[in-house]
Amino acid sequence: MSTSAKDKAAHWVRPEIRALKAYAVPDATGLIKLDAMENPYAFPDDMRRDWLHVLQQVDLNRYPDPAARRLKDCLRASLDIPPAMSILLGNGSDELIQLIAMALAQPRRVVLAPVPTFVMYDMIATFTGMRFVGVPLTPDFDLDLPAMLAAIAEHRPALIFLAYPNNPTGNLFDADAMRQILAASDALVVVDEAYHAFAGVSFMQQLGQHDNLVVMRTLSKQGLAGLRLGVLAGDAAWLDEFDKLRLPYNINSLTQASAEFALSRAAVLQAQAQQLCGERQRVYQALAALPGVQVWPSRANFILLRLVSGDATRVHQGMRERGVLIKNLDHAGAALKGCLRVTIGTPDENAAMLAALTRSMGQGAAQ
Repeated sequence: MSTSAKDKAAHWVRPEIRALKAYAVPDATGLIKLDAMENPYAFPDDMRRDWLHVLQQVDLNRYPDPAARRLKDCLRASLDIPPAMSILLGNGSDELIQLIAMALAQPRRVVLAPVPTFVMYDMIATFTGMRFVGVPLTPDFDLDLPAMLAAIAEHRPALIFLAYPNNPTGNLFDADAMRQILAASDALVVVDEAYHAFAGVSFMQQLGQHDNLVVMRTLSKQGLAGLRLGVLAGDAAWLDEFDKLRLPYNINSLTQASAEFALSRAAVLQAQAQQLCGERQRVYQALAALPGVQVWPSRANFILLRLVSGDATRVHQGMRERGVLIKNLDHAGAALKGCLRVTIGTPDENAAMLAALTRSMGQGAAQ
C-alpha cells in the first residue's frame, strides 16, 4: 500500500515539530511597515556610494573569513566589549539562540524566561528537544522576582533568557532583580540586548563578574536588518563550546564587509537611533492622549499598547486597509489580549500610523 508524502512526513517528523506553526512574516507590499522594529532610515546617499564601492572590492569567488576577525575587532570597539571576553557571531540573534540551546540540550532540561517575551526562546527550546517554562510578568510587565526564583528552584533550568529591554513590552527589567537571578542559578543566563541602541543601559560591562552571564546583541535594529548579524559576548569557556556547533562560513563576505563599513560610520547610526528615541517619546505622548488606549513606556524602538475595547484584531485590520502595518498581539492571549505593537518610524510614518489608528478605532465606535 503506497503512502503519500504527507503520511510519510507525519510518521518521521517529530510530533512536537508538527504541532508548531512556522514563524509568520506578513507581506508588507505597498504598506507603511511598522511591524518588525526596523530602522526606517537608509544610508545617506554619500554613505551609500561609499558602501557600494566597498562591496565592489569583495571577492565573491572566495569563501569569507570563517572567523570574521576584522569584523570582530570592529565590534569589540564599537560595542565596548571587555578585552577579556570572547565574541561569537551568528546569522542574526536567532542562530545564536539556537547554537546555545543545541549545546545545552539534553532530555528533560529546561529553558526558562519571563513571559511574554521573544517567541524564539520558546520555539528554539522545542526545536532542540528542551522544555520551555515561562514565568508570567506582573500586570505592569515587570519581573516577578519571587516567582522567577521559585521557578528556578523548582525546575533547575539549564538556560535562562532575559530580554533587556523586553520584547514585546519594551520595558527594562530591574537590574538588581536580574543580578539576583544570576546569583540564584547555575544556569547560563543570556541577557538579550537586541534594542541596546535605544535603551541607554547594558549588562556588557558586567561580563566577568558573573561566571554564568553572556550578553547578546544584534545590529538589525540599527538599520542593518538585511545583514542578519548577531553578536554574543562572554567568557571563552562558554563561547568556545558554542562555536563547535556553528556552521562554517556562517557570516558571508558581503555581511562582513558591510558591517565593517557601517561600524566605521557608527556616528550616523547613533544619530538615527537618537532621532528615533525622540520620535518614540512623541508617539508615546500621542498614544497616551487617546481615549480607550493603555500604553506602556518603552526603552526600545517600539511601543506596546492595549485597546480597552478589546478590538485589537479589528483595529489592526482597519489600519492595514488604511495602508499601515503594525503587529497584532491579540492572538497571543493572556497578558497580551487586546494589545498591538507599533514600531517607531519616520515622523511622517508615525503621523500616518496615529491617523490610521484613530480612524480605525473610531470606525468601530460608530458601528
